[in-house]
Amino acid sequence: MSETFTFTIDGVEVEGEPGQTILEAAQAAGIYIPRLCHKDGLEPWGGCRVCTVTVNGRSASACTQPAAAGITVENETDELVDMRRGIIEMLFVEGNHFCMFCEKSGNCELQALAYRLGIAAPRYEYLWPTRDVDASHPDVLLDRNRCILCARCVRTSRDLDGKQVFGFVGRGPGKKIAVNASARLSETGLDVTDEAVDACPVGAILRKREGYRIPVGLRRYDGTPIGSDIEKGASS
Repeated sequence: MSETFTFTIDGVEVEGEPGQTILEAAQAAGIYIPRLCHKDGLEPWGGCRVCTVTVNGRSASACTQPAAAGITVENETDELVDMRRGIIEMLFVEGNHFCMFCEKSGNCELQALAYRLGIAAPRYEYLWPTRDVDASHPDVLLDRNRCILCARCVRTSRDLDGKQVFGFVGRGPGKKIAVNASARLSETGLDVTDEAVDACPVGAILRKREGYRIPVGLRRYDGTPIGSDIEKGASS
């Protein structure tokens, strides 16, 4: 059996195992590091940068940086928290997010991170992009207004469902989620039971006829902040 090692996160000694990333070791120790593009069961991607920490004084994404013996990790400094707020705020203003009308409200990781980080309103101007909605599929809705380009649906469809239904087209401000059909989601091999449907952290991919099945107030993040399950795991 491989030998474990120790390192610190915000002054707390954490045990790691060979092959673990900083995020994985932190999670096992009950320390929550904010993330959006990361999903358990998928290869690390390091795209959203919400999980950025400092390792021995240098910035690194916790979901891709290997844990190592003796390293010093900072996760909750004022500078890191402000940087994460900036990323979340930019994701809000670069899309069209109307939380009060969104079916994902209360279950949305972007919204929950904004609450956890104390964001009352973005500091940046809204861009109000023109984005299309694909409701052609009989059971699944694709609303690009809410897409944050985290690639979780892309990687889940490819690596877990074995279908490659989703992908990206365009670059820069024109980048958007696309499907493996010439036009519509209904022409792909997506099934309502695919794991990719549940991989979306926001309200960009939704099952039809499921909206508000769970009442507002009883949803995942209505009562407890995002990350509470990880932090609770350390004391249970």
